[in-house]
Amino acid sequence: MVFQIWWIWMALAALFIVAEIFTAGFFLLWFGIGAAVAGVLAIAGFSPGWQWAAFVVISGVLFLVSRRFADRVTQKQPPGVGADRFIGKRGIVLENIDNARNTGRVRIDKDEWRADSEGGDPIPAGTRVEVTRLEGTHLVVRVLEEE
Repeated sequence: MVFQIWWIWMALAALFIVAEIFTAGFFLLWFGIGAAVAGVLAIAGFSPGWQWAAFVVISGVLFLVSRRFADRVTQKQPPGVGADRFIGKRGIVLENIDNARNTGRVRIDKDEWRADSEGGDPIPAGTRVEVTRLEGTHLVVRVLEEE
């Protein structure tokens, strides 16, 4: 009985495609398609060299084309959109900010946010602050100097 490699290619293709479901982006899908093409070539009787060449070329070409397409379609979010719009804005501390205790809330315009102190020092309620950056769902703020 002749060992048939095609089923290994097809199992590998299925593995890549299923793994793609659990990952972000289209990275493993292209290897799955390349493995499926190699499996079809194995069924058609092509040598392992042709199978490997098809796997590498098909996967590589699809990967490169998809990256270029994704770069054109997805653009970097412009500044001032989403939560980044709060960077540089001023507000007031509503709840004492204490990084060690993971407490603190600020109001920026009409929005309330969880906040952390930039320097790590506690900031009491009622203090005027400025947003320096965003970390996850927390604004990082610094105390405004008296003007």
